[in-house]
Amino acid sequence: MFGHSMLAMPRCLRSAAFWAFVYSYSLLCTCIALLKLLCSILMRPQITFQRISREVTPSCLNDPFLGTHCYVRNKDSGLRFHYVAAGERGKPLMLLLHGFPEFWYSWRHQLREFKSKYRVVALDLRGYGETDAPANKDSYKLDCIIVDVKEIVDSLGYTKCVLIGHDWGGMIAWLIAICYPEMVTKLIVLSFPHPTVFTEYILRHPSQLIKSGYYFFFQMPWFPELMYTVNDYKVLKDLFTSRDTGIGKHGSRFTEEDMETYLYIFSQPGALSGPLNHYRNIFSCLPLKHHQVTMPTLLLWGENDAFVEVEMAELTRVYVKNYFQLSVLSYASHWIQQDQPELVNTLIWTFLEEERFEIKD
Repeated sequence: MFGHSMLAMPRCLRSAAFWAFVYSYSLLCTCIALLKLLCSILMRPQITFQRISREVTPSCLNDPFLGTHCYVRNKDSGLRFHYVAAGERGKPLMLLLHGFPEFWYSWRHQLREFKSKYRVVALDLRGYGETDAPANKDSYKLDCIIVDVKEIVDSLGYTKCVLIGHDWGGMIAWLIAICYPEMVTKLIVLSFPHPTVFTEYILRHPSQLIKSGYYFFFQMPWFPELMYTVNDYKVLKDLFTSRDTGIGKHGSRFTEEDMETYLYIFSQPGALSGPLNHYRNIFSCLPLKHHQVTMPTLLLWGENDAFVEVEMAELTRVYVKNYFQLSVLSYASHWIQQDQPELVNTLIWTFLEEERFEIKD
């Protein structure tokens, strides 16, 4: 496969081949999206660019049982970050990092569950929700995002935390655990493998390359933002509710109010550019120079995940030089903490209460 042939090349040729591949596949994915747009215009010309105005904040976003809305300004970047916090100050910190296209609300079930023993903080990442969104795409490099999280932990008055990340937030959680191991007591990742596994696997397995086509499509300016708004954000709706990618019938109810909450957040002016800019820097940041994770790690995976193949979950084990636990949840989708919150919470509790600690050679 492509990955093997690249490794056999000299370094300069390998870099050129890599970027040629990235841009070629990005162009292909864009052409496919353009065809879909043209079909929509031909078949439904009156509604293709029709959008509902969403100006009223959904009441569930201000539900006091979920926590308190707070803001902190990072000294290094000057950006203001929004987060929702539950549980008493002074309890151990549990920091939650959401994926794409999500925001703090994706952790609503965990905010309620873990506040009894933790200070639970669900963050809006740079560019998402009520957090500031720089216009320059270079402001979304992974180095910047990692420093964001480190500074937020410091600003909250903590030096350590239990770190939990889902999807893109899982990628960030892995990187923080690698770069700042002293800051993470336990690592919990949902629906994303170790970044090195991901980059190597995607180049060797065409099926995963197809599933990750959106990474390449998002490299294009402005057009991905447009495609997400077509037919009143149909792409966003389908991600969470369709048979192929959405929360399954075996999972928790994803209500109309939940869907409208997502639509409200991502239909605000400029709300999509920040999240997409995260992806527009991904290929310049990988592969990693350092790989090892040294703290106890729990990896949770949905059996029916439509975006990341389960084979990557087991391959992740080799990069964790400590106790590693993998749980694959039957019937669960990619949106695992919203899909089967009771089971996810139980697995997290069990892992947190274990005292197992191993050092591997």
